[in-house]
Amino acid sequence: MKLPKFDPEAFGRWSEGIARYMGTAKFIVYMTVLIAAWFAWNTLAPEDMRFDPYTFTFLTLILSLQASYAAPLILLAQNRQADRDRLAMEEDRRRAAMQKADTEYLAREIAALRIALGDVATRDFLRSELTRLADELDEAALRREKRARMDWEEEHP
Repeated sequence: MKLPKFDPEAFGRWSEGIARYMGTAKFIVYMTVLIAAWFAWNTLAPEDMRFDPYTFTFLTLILSLQASYAAPLILLAQNRQADRDRLAMEEDRRRAAMQKADTEYLAREIAALRIALGDVATRDFLRSELTRLADELDEAALRREKRARMDWEEEHP
């Protein structure tokens, strides 16, 4: 005997819809109204019109049947949600690992730039060096001028 084929994804969505509905206040209110009507009919109606007299055996059977189907549908919905949560968590972990790697890379790059900037001349350093060189050139020019004057004075007494 061959069982009919079904789409597990469609069945899963259907079971989640039922589980979601069973978890609402609307379902609880409807179920309460149905059970209250059942009780009222089977206790207040004439004896020949009651369909579930005495211990409410048929109601118990219906509620047991509902519970026997509801429990697996709820478990299926929970399993599907757990699968989605696991995928989301794995994706979060992957993104966190990528962000950590990017952050570490940027930290290394910033450290390398700081080290490189330590070897680069700053504006103040360049100004002081240029000032020092200009002073040396001025002193050298004064010495040449003095020497040239002294040479001229020796040649022209």
